[in-house]
Amino acid sequence: MRHLSLFLLCLAACTHALHSYEVGVTDWHKPLAGVPLVQSHSTAPVFHRRRYEDGQTSSVVLTATQSNVLAAIHSANGSIAWRHIFDDDDHIIGFKRDTDIVVALSGPGGANFRVFDSNSGHLLLERRLHDLAAGRLQEPESLGTSVGFGAEEKEKDIYVLTNGHTLRRLDRHTGEVRWGWTAPDQTSSVLYSKIFVTPSTVYLLGLSKSFASYTLHVTSLSPDGGVVVYSGNVPSSIKTGFSQVFVLSDVSAPDTVPRVVWFEDSKIKSLELAPELTAKPATVKGAAYKTIEDVGLSEYGQFVAIAENGSGRVIKLTPEGLKVIWEYSDSATSPTRTGSIYSGGLDVDGHPYIARVFWAHSLKTMSAHVFASHLAEGKGLVTGYTFPFKTGEHGIIRHVAVEAANPEHYRVLARLAVTTTTGAVQMWQKDQLQWTREEGLADIRVAELVELPERKIALHLDSEHETFGARVARQLLDAQDFPQYAVNFVRRFVTGSYTSVSTPVVAPTNASEPLSRDAFGFRKVIVAATPYGKIYGIDSANGDVLWSRVFGLGWAAQVGGQIIPAKLFVTRTVNDGESPQVVLVTQRKASNGLVDTVLFHVDALTGEDARRQSPSNDLLQGEDAVSGPLVEAFLLPTDAGRAVVLLDEFLQVHLYPNSDEVKAAFAAVAPSLRIPLRSGPPGQRRLTGHQVPSEVEFTGLHIAYPTWSLPFPTGEDIFAVFARPTDPVASLGKVLGNRTTLYKYLNPNLVGVVTGPPSTAPLSEKATCGVYLLDGAKGTIIYHSILPSVGGRCEVKATLVENWLVYHYYDPEVVVNQAKGYRVVSVELYEGRGVDDKRKSSDMSSLSNATTDVSVYEQAYVFPRGIRTITPTSTSYGISVKDIIVANENGQIQSFPRRFLDPRRPKHKPTTEEAEEWLIQYDPVIPDDPKRVLSHHYQVAKTQKIVTSPALLESTSLVFAHGLDLFFTRIAPSNTFDVLSESFNKPQLVVTIAGLAFAIVVVKPIVARKKLRERWYD
Repeated sequence: MRHLSLFLLCLAACTHALHSYEVGVTDWHKPLAGVPLVQSHSTAPVFHRRRYEDGQTSSVVLTATQSNVLAAIHSANGSIAWRHIFDDDDHIIGFKRDTDIVVALSGPGGANFRVFDSNSGHLLLERRLHDLAAGRLQEPESLGTSVGFGAEEKEKDIYVLTNGHTLRRLDRHTGEVRWGWTAPDQTSSVLYSKIFVTPSTVYLLGLSKSFASYTLHVTSLSPDGGVVVYSGNVPSSIKTGFSQVFVLSDVSAPDTVPRVVWFEDSKIKSLELAPELTAKPATVKGAAYKTIEDVGLSEYGQFVAIAENGSGRVIKLTPEGLKVIWEYSDSATSPTRTGSIYSGGLDVDGHPYIARVFWAHSLKTMSAHVFASHLAEGKGLVTGYTFPFKTGEHGIIRHVAVEAANPEHYRVLARLAVTTTTGAVQMWQKDQLQWTREEGLADIRVAELVELPERKIALHLDSEHETFGARVARQLLDAQDFPQYAVNFVRRFVTGSYTSVSTPVVAPTNASEPLSRDAFGFRKVIVAATPYGKIYGIDSANGDVLWSRVFGLGWAAQVGGQIIPAKLFVTRTVNDGESPQVVLVTQRKASNGLVDTVLFHVDALTGEDARRQSPSNDLLQGEDAVSGPLVEAFLLPTDAGRAVVLLDEFLQVHLYPNSDEVKAAFAAVAPSLRIPLRSGPPGQRRLTGHQVPSEVEFTGLHIAYPTWSLPFPTGEDIFAVFARPTDPVASLGKVLGNRTTLYKYLNPNLVGVVTGPPSTAPLSEKATCGVYLLDGAKGTIIYHSILPSVGGRCEVKATLVENWLVYHYYDPEVVVNQAKGYRVVSVELYEGRGVDDKRKSSDMSSLSNATTDVSVYEQAYVFPRGIRTITPTSTSYGISVKDIIVANENGQIQSFPRRFLDPRRPKHKPTTEEAEEWLIQYDPVIPDDPKRVLSHHYQVAKTQKIVTSPALLESTSLVFAHGLDLFFTRIAPSNTFDVLSESFNKPQLVVTIAGLAFAIVVVKPIVARKKLRERWYD
């Protein structure tokens, strides 16, 4: 019977689940790769062209990203050809490509070795090269690792250097280790970081640290058995590390002896590589240099050297040595242009090209000069052009990858894949923009869904200052559409062709038309901010970017810095009668170490500066709110409107907007505020409650003062503090089957806390995690649970809505009748000591002792799998049942009905009264229903947060998940009870009503005559 009731509940729950035919109709999914890692050549974007047996070729851009993803992006359209998502603790160190494969190293010291098919991304090989605990952590991570390919013409084996001292030769197809070599003295100062392979010798390049610089160290081995041929230092004094050390060879001239090149004391030095290393270092004669750059053409014998005056010179490997073959004109340092970015690439035939890209201040555009050394009868040819890169929208170009074509003898077509400071990746073919990927959205820090106005309101948002005559004229003009509206109304009424909840929300094709909502309020603007200095407005109808603005650094622009989003508040909605606005609270971290708080006030519909201080096509400048770091920020509704309240490190209160009306309104409500804040050093954290006096101090600011302090047990640090969302509560109690009532505990000061061992503490199996519910006004513990850790780490996810707490954790303990696995605990809090004990907790004084009179109902369940985040649904009036939405470890967004998680589920067959409450018999396992997977077949990777927002329909909640990917959908926890179903027969209803009306018209006079005759007889 228990299983039957569970089956019936599943069947009922599935009635409002999304169906497969709604995939891509009521939802959308935007897969992303992440912002490319451009600090190292081993991870930066690079073009890769693969040639097939039929002679056809295809080109992709390979890159490793800050989201720990190795991806290939189609050069033609910017879509993701394939991507491999690495685990969070398995950091990508670097990759190297060959004709048909891509080899990647990851983990400490390059512990993990993988081989991917360059076309499909299929994982061909995977091997653990050494234990993770034995991996050496270097800075940068790529130091001490390298990948090389054999010199054979076919079936090249793979040479892998890991941990800075171990070299292995691996079979290309099986991953079998053919031989391995480890440096005899691993504790020596030599750290190997580069591999170079010739048909006769394998060279390892390392640096030996001396007192003031590094000395180049070279070890040569035989490729057959890994026998050392020679090992010794090369006379050198290198101060820049491996960033300016590389090996030059020339695949087009195999007889040219390869050379190792390094930069030393404004000079370029090189050494011929021979097994015995008998040659002596040589110096490039001529001008003094300040740096050299490996542009990715070391196998083609070319690199770029920057002279003391800033000019760029191309140097090539020749049989006689290194030779300057080209100097870019007007490349010297000048105030009229920025510094140049140099990058190398190939064409279809394998000819090398070097591109120089820079910003010209006078032209306010980007310029590109592409050098081809093989053209003009071997003398070299440069093709120059400009392209309209919009630095106001995408920031500054940080990296460039180049691919070229030579359709005619003196004509070069170049494609540039540029990566910007805002995280955008663009493809430019000469001066034409081919596509843009906003990869910065893979790291959204804060996001809010903002309601759109109705269409007629949106059209007249700017008409608030119009004259009376203009208003009358506008309304008369609008009246001309009334006949068409009346005709459409009659047609809809007769045919029943109304908008359906399953109809896709289509954005208007006219881009000039102002943003407006759909019939049910499913279309909203998603305002999101990233740590790459950019804020976006995203259309929830399709995921397209409606607008974006780049943050200005203010005074920090002189020294450099970064804008880190902290919190985002909707300060004005469409219900206020004007265009909605948001305020973004950020931390500005300048390069000189100073940190302050900056606010950005933005129109949510257009991205315009609400303060009218920044032009539309310029950087978005903020307001310096606090001269120091931020401690806390929250939105406070007042009689003067919504105000943003900021607390600085001295607990001084700053208000935005800082008007007299807001100050007076805040002073009136300040004594009722209760603000719990973290305090104490790591490992000794405590939660301290604060109150704000109504009077200001001599500084003219309110200063919060502590009222209580709650220390946590030794070894517990505060991981998260969360509060109940400010959603409306439709019912203050739950009516039971016996007609008694349990009244919800709705203390407005209730806060949740998740604790665990400090990150600096050594990992211990005995460490524990904690979940607390506290009264934020007094610091009283309302609820507390001690949870086991997993190897000394805590992965507790918790959410609080109304009187319901749900938290998820992993239990590694194995006891009688209990296996290890994931658990979810559902907790409900009710007022008083039992039923019908009403205490009015939502209106109770914070000083009342009755706030601690709580009845707790708690139940634990076995959960199907691990999760990354958890959140409840949200509706307009709180009438619909709350579902729990999670992002699980399988890359799915999944919902779980509250009835499954009800802590009052009886452990016996439900009685009649319990059945009236829709309670089902307790089962320890929460069913993993695939029909409750909101993301269907999409893989929504690395979700960090799920944001829910109400639609106009009370039955529907909008769901936006962001992390590596973006996903949007909608869900009806209690089914769409406020909309007629699509199968409802509206024409039949109209015919029935019309028939009844006709019958009334016909029968009414007959009845009247009959009554008249009856009176005569009476």
